[in-house]
Amino acid sequence: MPRLMSVAYTEDAVRRRAKTVTRRKGWDYLRPGERITLCRKVMGRKTGEPLVRIVDVEVVDVRREPLRDITAEDVAREGFPELSPAEFVDRFFVRAQGIAPDEVVTRIEWRYLDADAAQLAFDVAPAAEGR
Repeated sequence: MPRLMSVAYTEDAVRRRAKTVTRRKGWDYLRPGERITLCRKVMGRKTGEPLVRIVDVEVVDVRREPLRDITAEDVAREGFPELSPAEFVDRFFVRAQGIAPDEVVTRIEWRYLDADAAQLAFDVAPAAEGR
């Protein structure tokens, strides 16, 4: 069974399949090939609040790096193309979690599993039309 990961702040980017990277304190046990179910909210749900599963992804890369090493490209892949790397780190790590820019976090990159199914349906559809 896949692990569950909350993507509350980036749910829209996940639904658009624009988010392909996240940074987390911890999660250093992940390995490429593992699957994760991205959810609206995992921990802190109120009694009776449902677990909203959004999509399953497969981890393609996991590495540890200082927050300060984040690039503009990765900020966009995190779902925030409008932010600079410094703004992203300040908003989501320094102010929100008290994590300093020089702290090492886990960078997790994934691919969407439903993209394979969508591509397969697209690849098969034209052959069916030609009959």
